Amino acid sequence: MRQLPVGLYQPADSVIHRLSGSAKLLCMLLLLIGVVNTTTLPGYGIWVLLTALLIRLARISPGTALGSAVRLKWFFGVILFMNLCFYQPEDPWVRWWIFSPSYAGLIQGIQVVARVFLLLAMSNVLMVSTAPLVMTDAMERLLSPLRLIGVPAGLIAMILSVAIQFIPTLFEETDNIRKAQTARGARFDSPRLWDKAKAVLPLLVPVFLAAFKRADELSMAMEARGYRGDTQSRKKKYPPFQTADWLALLLCAAVAAAFVMIR
Repeated sequence: MRQLPVGLYQPADSVIHRLSGSAKLLCMLLLLIGVVNTTTLPGYGIWVLLTALLIRLARISPGTALGSAVRLKWFFGVILFMNLCFYQPEDPWVRWWIFSPSYAGLIQGIQVVARVFLLLAMSNVLMVSTAPLVMTDAMERLLSPLRLIGVPAGLIAMILSVAIQFIPTLFEETDNIRKAQTARGARFDSPRLWDKAKAVLPLLVPVFLAAFKRADELSMAMEARGYRGDTQSRKKKYPPFQTADWLALLLCAAVAAAFVMIR
């Protein structure tokens, strides 16, 4: 059976699924604040446990939650290398050309990788447990105060929602094109960096063309269904937060405040 793209909404009856979209977005922002303010190894260990708990509560597989992070392993490697060699050149282990690896750079690189990894996992839990229309309404609800200064909150929410939903689609499209290129002799698994670079370059153009084609098809479909952007905006009555929403917000706020205070 074909595996679902990473980040695609998966209906389920879980604690996370039953929370309102606005509460989940606010919880995500609070957890982001907590992760960014973490600077100790025990702190990151706690975040790993909390992320595992979120995955368990959402009733999704670890592969679904960590899939996009695992695919970015080379990106994480570049982040670690850049911080290791350029973060603090004043007290390096050795000096060679423009590279000055240091202990402070190693620690900084590990922290950055850990933060991005955790945030990707949490964002996957959010996307998998929230329907696209619910996510759009949640973004519009949180951005609605900006309407007072003339900002089209509904249009911005729609753009952000569509962009987020395009991410798993582009991952799947890239994987299909990569397999087709591999069948034609492209050497993505070659140990030589030059061969990998030559294989990646022909991959970029089809991916961009596929992205533009899908965007054009989506715009025509939305227009055919009568969508006219923020010109149709009206005052919406959003449902009030339930007890579970307030409890989730209080827990996330407490966790974020704890990490900010003990930093």
